[in-house]
Amino acid sequence: MRIAIAADHAAFALKQTLAAWLRETGHDVLDLGPDSDARVDYPDFGYKLARAVRDGDAERGVALCGSGIGISIAVNREPACRCALVSEPYSAALAREHNDANVIALGARLVGEDMAKACIMSFLVGDFAGGRHAGRVAKLTQPTLDGDAA
Repeated sequence: MRIAIAADHAAFALKQTLAAWLRETGHDVLDLGPDSDARVDYPDFGYKLARAVRDGDAERGVALCGSGIGISIAVNREPACRCALVSEPYSAALAREHNDANVIALGARLVGEDMAKACIMSFLVGDFAGGRHAGRVAKLTQPTLDGDAA
């Protein structure tokens, strides 16, 4: 599977570790940066990752920042992306099964390397269940913001 990965400076070290691990497990990794731990703005890298997923350059994405919150917000600005902030494997699995998430976000200051790997593994092996979830997921790409239930 081709996986895009991006981070900010706070998650640079974790990004490096996870990118190497993903390659070792047989995945093709599109490393979107940054190239060092020098200060950067997480939205820039979140948008870069979102474009890669939207354009089909990667099947899935892993977004990292200090908390995972900021970069997940940036990724979710792209309607083609469904980014779930997770901190343990069960949520990562549910993000795939119920929400058809194509990107997960992790907080480098909140999860350790082993937990991050466990979350990513659950995310990558999971499948979208479809069925009753399909209509809800469709609404994520085509939102109804006027408060009317469709």
